Amino acid sequence: MRQIVLDTETTGLEVGRGNRVVEIGCIELVQRRPTGRSFHRYLNPQRAMEDGAREVTGLTEEFLADKPLFGQVADDFLDFIRGAELVIHNAAFDVGFLDAELARIGAGRLSDHAGVLDTLALAREQFPGQRNSLDALCKRLGVDNSHRELHGALLDAQLLADVYLAMTAGQGALELSSDVSPGNHAAPGAAGALPRPSLRVRCADGAELAAHAARLAAVEKASRGSCLWLKLDPPP
Repeated sequence: MRQIVLDTETTGLEVGRGNRVVEIGCIELVQRRPTGRSFHRYLNPQRAMEDGAREVTGLTEEFLADKPLFGQVADDFLDFIRGAELVIHNAAFDVGFLDAELARIGAGRLSDHAGVLDTLALAREQFPGQRNSLDALCKRLGVDNSHRELHGALLDAQLLADVYLAMTAGQGALELSSDVSPGNHAAPGAAGALPRPSLRVRCADGAELAAHAARLAAVEKASRGSCLWLKLDPPP
């Protein structure tokens, strides 16, 4: 199974007021393992950053002025996510902004290219009534976010990948593993079993059999002939 952990940064909180995406960060997982592949772009939004967004991201109009437009990176972005399941925290926010960007270039909607899993909804199911921000989940699940002084799409995607794997630990225990090295990532749906060592069979020796028989005899005596083990499997 191929998943892309995704985060965005924007010029403001409301897409309906014309705010735009300024950063996209993605981390690839295959069979729940990081492959080392990522996608990261800063974007020129062609508008000013709102004060709140500038404070939490540290991004400025001057820094973004020479960055590409979304339309210039859209093909690379869609190629990276196509056919995967996108793992996003508070997915409605990021999906809304990306849908708006895709609509501007006539590329449909995000759901036309990939599925979406919202980790905020997942966290609310596991931890009802608790704070479920990314920082709160990092603290609860033991994910180190001490280096997160500002919001950044790639850093937040990396943290979310750790949080998601911690929240869903054990779900992949019965899945087949696959080769997910950075240069040899698996295609969606690909799986290959790891080689298993041969089982070692160890039989009881004479001393162990004698000790076992003596123990059963003692149980038989103490239970006055009611040892079920001897009744089901009497000694030769």
